[in-house]
Amino acid sequence: MELATADIRDEASIDTALAGASAVVNAVSLYVETRDASFEAIHVTGAGRLASRARAAGIDRLVLVSGIGIRHDSASAYVRARSRGEDAVLEAMPKAIIVRPSVLFGPGDAFLSGLEGLARLPLIPLFGHGTTRLQPVHVMDVARAIATLTGRPATARRLFELGGPEVLSYREILEMLLTHLHRERPLVPIPFLAWRLVAALATWLPGPPLTRDQVILMQTDNVADKDIGGFRDLRILPRSLHESLPSCLTPHNA
Repeated sequence: MELATADIRDEASIDTALAGASAVVNAVSLYVETRDASFEAIHVTGAGRLASRARAAGIDRLVLVSGIGIRHDSASAYVRARSRGEDAVLEAMPKAIIVRPSVLFGPGDAFLSGLEGLARLPLIPLFGHGTTRLQPVHVMDVARAIATLTGRPATARRLFELGGPEVLSYREILEMLLTHLHRERPLVPIPFLAWRLVAALATWLPGPPLTRDQVILMQTDNVADKDIGGFRDLRILPRSLHESLPSCLTPHNA
């Protein structure tokens, strides 16, 4: 096995990376648009280009890592681009497999590390009342699922939604984190309108800490559809956020 790097916007570098490959996993993602990279260029055109070049190279196994809640009519430009990207991949390679994980977590991740940063504040602001439901999934469990899908005989299922064993509200996740860190902090509800205003102001900052798309995503539950393929179909038992916290975060005193 060799590490190959490529620019998903450049066909020649993609072809070089694909040389000798038997399967392809597209886990490229862009959360904040820049002058050099747009959602359309990465999630739609780039994803379709990679699938097309993989097919031209004779590769018949491609897994696209997308996300739960992807739909064409979303208010989020990011989500709409991901949805069009799924279509572009399937148009280029109809037998491609789409994997939609819920919120990913793991050691040194952006999700738990960000929440740990919030836990240092004297009070913690909630998105709305913190009732949005999430199904956090360990990144290693998603990696195991992808390895299974690229290594086993072709599966009849082409769409998988992967969530951990716990469905938790945003408030419950914060409370669990605070308990693990041995901290007590008040959780303060903040209306989504206020968050949208904060995100609008943050767009002028380099590497904004909050975007309009993130606020939109936090207004909708992020839970796997039980009628779509999941870990059970791959015979994988995912680990819970609760049992994984000790290996992802080190407890601190308040």
